[in-house]
Amino acid sequence: MRAVVQRVSEAAVTIAGGVVGRIGPGLALLVGVEQGDTAEDVAWLAAKIARLRIFADDDGQMNRDVREIGGEALVVSQFTLHASTRKGNRPGFAAAARPDDAIPLYELFLATLEPLVGRPVRRGVFGADMQVSLVNDGPVTIVIDSRRRE
Repeated sequence: MRAVVQRVSEAAVTIAGGVVGRIGPGLALLVGVEQGDTAEDVAWLAAKIARLRIFADDDGQMNRDVREIGGEALVVSQFTLHASTRKGNRPGFAAAARPDDAIPLYELFLATLEPLVGRPVRRGVFGADMQVSLVNDGPVTIVIDSRRRE
């Protein structure tokens, strides 16, 4: 599994003109499921993200995690995170898991992350045409891949 983690002051997901998820300060997450991902990948990635110390402490240092600041999380499925651009200019998505495999892992990720964040996790709709808006705070953007745990 791969995630793009952004520290945000606010973020929202809109589908067909209606907001389906909105948060204040916290994490906006784009999450892609790759072929071969397992529940172990889900658990590792959710825990890693929840423990990321990317929020400022009283001295302005990045020492707090999302739970410590009372932050929220917004999760959007994003199969294009597994795009390959090795051949030509049109991305290939063969590495991305098919919906039958990806949806259960995406839902497990949401369920696993929620108690770690300590608040309800807002979300987009898997496979929908979504518009994501956010204000990246910092900016802070980090890519985490469960297959690159070193």
